[in-house]
Amino acid sequence: MKEIVGLMPGPIRTLLSSLPPAVRDHLEEIRLRQQQPLEIRYGQQASYITPAGQLTANSRHGFLVTEELVVKLMNQLTQHSLYALEEELRRGYITVTGGHRVGIAGKVVLDHGEVKAIKEITSFNIRIAREKKGISQKLLPFLFEGGQIQNTLILSPPQCGKTTLLRDLARAFSYGSEWASSRKVGIVDERSELAGCLQGIPQRDVGPRTDVLDACPKAIGMMMMIRSMSPDVLVVDEIGRAEDAEAIWEAVHAGVAVVCSAHGHDVAEAAQRPTIGKLITHRAFSRYIVLDRSNGAGTVKGIYNRDLEKISKEKLVCSS
Repeated sequence: MKEIVGLMPGPIRTLLSSLPPAVRDHLEEIRLRQQQPLEIRYGQQASYITPAGQLTANSRHGFLVTEELVVKLMNQLTQHSLYALEEELRRGYITVTGGHRVGIAGKVVLDHGEVKAIKEITSFNIRIAREKKGISQKLLPFLFEGGQIQNTLILSPPQCGKTTLLRDLARAFSYGSEWASSRKVGIVDERSELAGCLQGIPQRDVGPRTDVLDACPKAIGMMMMIRSMSPDVLVVDEIGRAEDAEAIWEAVHAGVAVVCSAHGHDVAEAAQRPTIGKLITHRAFSRYIVLDRSNGAGTVKGIYNRDLEKISKEKLVCSS
């Protein structure tokens, strides 16, 4: 959190620093929108912060984010050089020290149908990256068979902990555990969320035998990893495009395990999506983990095998 607080313009820094520890320690998002109240999300709640530092559900009482504060924040994020972060801005986010990601919105500039830049930025979504080491331990017994990592798809709606879980699984595979020895791990981190790289260096502990391709399209990155880094397991977040599926098939047929995630409430819903549905139908995965927030982020709703039979007997919570 201190990295994020340090980036904020003075008035917002003061408000965030004054939050009660029970709120500050569980912050998930800080949202700034020009001429709108400062909003935060923590636990399963969303609130506005008043000018006096109190929490309120009434937007009219919230601290107003002015154009001046937006400009100051943007200068802090880019260190007064928009050009230096041109590529990240084009993708709609900036990764900062600590692996935190700042999503942005504003006026999109197109060039032959492709996003060339985002200017007149007026909205920021600061997503707090948290390492929760060891949360995957409860799942590891289900993900190995005959000592081999099973091809696994993690499914959940947004903000249910799939990226945090995926990061810890990569770490567990890399370090090794009582279930299997250490493996070579390749992370293709298209959105710089899993390893949180800054200038190529992971800001998160993803293990000693882990190689990261940062800001690389998943399909391209998976093939690059297979050809050049000989991973035992590939870890990728939020698959969904046709080329992602093709790369997964290439990896599986090359003897490389794949552990990945996608949006979806359950396997049946995911199966309705053309790309993911084909992977499910053709049994590319032998394990499915479905998450929700019923007992907080990281609640494991179910673990299923390749035949979509539930193999977990209890509801697990992988959040601490």
